This record gives sequence, structure tokens and C-alpha cells, in this order.
Amino acid sequence: MERFIQSGDGWRIGWHPHGSKYQGLVGANDWAIELTKAELNDFCRLLNQLVETMSQMKAELMEEEKISCEAETDLLWIEVEGYPDRYSLRLIIHSDRRCEGNWTEGIAPNLVTALERIKDEL
Repeated sequence: MERFIQSGDGWRIGWHPHGSKYQGLVGANDWAIELTKAELNDFCRLLNQLVETMSQMKAELMEEEKISCEAETDLLWIEVEGYPDRYSLRLIIHSDRRCEGNWTEGIAPNLVTALERIKDEL
């Protein structure tokens, strides 16, 4: 796969396997963060876990209950917060860049779908 960029309303994903330091990119309409391959791998894995957790929590929570779930590696921290079917996503990169980004409600499942297209390359 060569360079890949996919975007939708409120999100962007990029992959450039031949990038020297940064091969990945995540972002929203007005910001973007380049990621190393290891950071992108962690982001994909943790995002999948949190999206699955939110899906499972739908049966456990009352309709008006909100929830916050977070996951972390040495490279990054992510959090989902809101209702099991409408939640925001937040990302903090732990490296020397100290980057932070966030997505509004409804974006996380779109990111998972877009990342499926590049997961075999990671």
C-alpha cells in the first residue's frame, strides 16, 4: 500500500508506510497529529477495545447514564466519554511531542472503520 488518506465529517486518518519517522496521521477537521507506526498500532488497538467496551455497556446502563472509559500504553492515552451510543474520544501522546487531540460524539466508530483498511499494513 502506498500513501493512504481517508477523511469524513470530523475525522482524518493517514498512512504512509515509507515515512522516515512518522507513518501515521490522525486528526479532525482543524487539527492533525503525525504518529509513529508503534503509536498508530497502539491507537488502533486501544480504540478498538474502547469502542467494543462502549458497545457492551449499552446493555448494562440506563438510557440517561453516561460513562467514561480510558486505556493507556507507554506511548499514548485515550478516553471515550458519554453515552454508549454517543461518545467523544480524546487522545494524548506521551512522547516528547506531548500532543493532544479530541473528536466529537459519533466519530470513534468511523475511525475504527477507516483503520480497518490499513490494519494489515501495520
